[in-house]
Amino acid sequence: MPSKAADEAADPKPLYWGTYYMKNSPVASRPMWLIRHGMTLLTVGIVALYAVFIQWVWGWESVFALWNGAGWDTAALAVALLLLTYVLRTWRIYDYFPKETGGRFGVLLRLVQVHNLLNIMLPFRTGEASFPLLMKREFGLPLARSTAALFVMRLFDLHALLAAAGTGLALQHGHLWAWALWLVFLVAPALAFALRGTVLRLARKALPAKLAKLMDEVELGLPADAGAFARAWGATLVNWFTKVAVLAWVLGLLGDLSVAASFGGSLGGEISSVLPIHAPGGVGTYPAGITAGALAFGASTNEHALSELGQAAVNTHLLVIISSLVGTALSLLAVRGKRAAG
Repeated sequence: MPSKAADEAADPKPLYWGTYYMKNSPVASRPMWLIRHGMTLLTVGIVALYAVFIQWVWGWESVFALWNGAGWDTAALAVALLLLTYVLRTWRIYDYFPKETGGRFGVLLRLVQVHNLLNIMLPFRTGEASFPLLMKREFGLPLARSTAALFVMRLFDLHALLAAAGTGLALQHGHLWAWALWLVFLVAPALAFALRGTVLRLARKALPAKLAKLMDEVELGLPADAGAFARAWGATLVNWFTKVAVLAWVLGLLGDLSVAASFGGSLGGEISSVLPIHAPGGVGTYPAGITAGALAFGASTNEHALSELGQAAVNTHLLVIISSLVGTALSLLAVRGKRAAG
């Protein structure tokens, strides 16, 4: 008797149609669809639960009512200032890779906005992976080079935030030693950049020869010279100090906080957003960071003050999300309009 394999070889239709059915069957494709869209579904679900939680604790009408006192023109101005920080962030990358991105600032702005939105909406900083992939697709940069550049820029970001926090602590304590420690920390990136050659040489000796090309790409991902380093570092400091100041201003208006507590709350929220422990959309973690930072810098702990602080934190978080959505939409429209005009 002919074997099953011989039958299938003689007439491949049963095998072909079985494979086709398994790939295209609604039942078989459902798990694959869930795997592909699982992160999106998780994000949407958590955001929905967050909205229900806010409604249950305060009510959305009560939360939004805070803007009636602060003024909706204040919200519009805050969004505009936050959009300016996105432009500055784009310029930092534009200056970082002038040959690759030259003449395509609009495309880079769109890329930065999409990357920023993914970072906000996806948990555990998984949105970071989009940056090297997008830079390779749009500008042809090797993954290792753009990943190294992203790592350096994230170190700049974290340093700027911690430097801002150090400013608040130094002002709070007012001791000479506090300012001396802050100054040492402030110039630490410049010292690290000056020692980059030694660090890279040691890394090349320690790593296998097969990784030599990878180390070359990593080195190309660092600032090209002292001038490029100074521009990237300076842009980072201006960007983050501006963003922290805007968010502190909003928190002070909405939560009736002191300058120190507003400053601490703004820093707490932003530091929570750059740490690996980051919920989808910053849901819960960002307002919690604001609350923790404000309390650390002297916000009142009585029940009424905590309720106001919680509502102000939620509104500030929404402001950050809305500014990111508006920035992404505007960048997409700008690039589309430029293509249509061309």
